[in-house]
Amino acid sequence: MYLHSAIDGHTRLAYTEPLPDEKASTAIAFLHRARAWFAIHGITRVERLVTDNGACYRADAFTRALLGSRHQRIRPYTPRHNGKVERYSRILSEEFLYARTWTSETQRAQALVVWNIHYNYHRPHTALGGQPPAATLGQTVTNVLASYT
Repeated sequence: MYLHSAIDGHTRLAYTEPLPDEKASTAIAFLHRARAWFAIHGITRVERLVTDNGACYRADAFTRALLGSRHQRIRPYTPRHNGKVERYSRILSEEFLYARTWTSETQRAQALVVWNIHYNYHRPHTALGGQPPAATLGQTVTNVLASYT
């Protein structure tokens, strides 16, 4: 399995999926699902997309799928240019992937969904003043019933 991740540079909100390969068609489908996920969280415009230089990101089909977003590829062997994703990958490795033994890819994929909720809604981030990424969204709870007692 390959983990595909997208992080909003402002809020640090992260979206990750385990996928079977790193083909352009897989990356494009991931990009569309990530855009939809971020849109649900109020992030509707992608100005710039920073990727590594993998073949899936160099494909013409991927470039067409950007829908007007500027595509910036990092310089080879310079992971610091993609720092937010690199740091997220390190946290993911230390706190989730290698923190325990997994009995199957299915088990790990199911647990990844729960860990992403923890990362986005509960885990404090020093870059955000000790708040989780979701705290920067400014969304409030809208499904609370008023009490008339």
